[in-house]
Amino acid sequence: MGQEVVKMLEADEQLVYAGPIDTRKSEQEIAYQFAELKPDVMVDFTTPHDVYRNMELSLAHGVRPVVGTTGLSAAQLQDLTERFKAAGLGAILAPNFAIGAILCMKFAAMAAKYMPHVEIIELHHDRKLDAPSGTALKTAELISQAREHIVQGHPDEKELIPGARGSEYDGFRIHSVRLPGMVAHQEVLFGAVGQTLSIRHDSISRESFMPGVNMAIKAVMNLDHLVYGLEHLID
Repeated sequence: MGQEVVKMLEADEQLVYAGPIDTRKSEQEIAYQFAELKPDVMVDFTTPHDVYRNMELSLAHGVRPVVGTTGLSAAQLQDLTERFKAAGLGAILAPNFAIGAILCMKFAAMAAKYMPHVEIIELHHDRKLDAPSGTALKTAELISQAREHIVQGHPDEKELIPGARGSEYDGFRIHSVRLPGMVAHQEVLFGAVGQTLSIRHDSISRESFMPGVNMAIKAVMNLDHLVYGLEHLID
């Protein structure tokens, strides 16, 4: 992802790639890097273990973060939201930067209002560290806001193997698949009397995320708070 971001930055005449920040360095060395590069925006596609600290670093140095790393807890997200708002500093945290994936989320929320019985299947490469994916969790959140709460499935249902029915979110299920050869994929399945609806998005290369990253880099300069989810930037 980092390589794709650099290629995208170098291809856009409106943007200048200042250079990399090595957050594995000491606090003093990191401060020197920020002072030397003087970036306006820091793009983060690291790991769930590093993202919270990296956002704290950007906040400390007054640099606007655009973050595609998932894995933050709800408490961490709330903490960062409050701190960026207090600082008047823009930030964008997006589980997915593919425009098609954002539309998939929006369409799923629209459908859930009329077809509340739903399950989410997300599929990623086998090097992904968090499950369910941030995209699936964000989709589930939007679905939950749009539909009337119901608990799906038979009340006497029994899992013969623990986890067979996936994880539960507000009465419906999320399933995670991890296999080599995949990039990022999601299917949202709806069921109603006599009909089903499937909304699916596939990212077949990491280039698919770059238009969204580009849009976020430019948009974050006009923000004074943290925005969670690229859907807030799309009409």
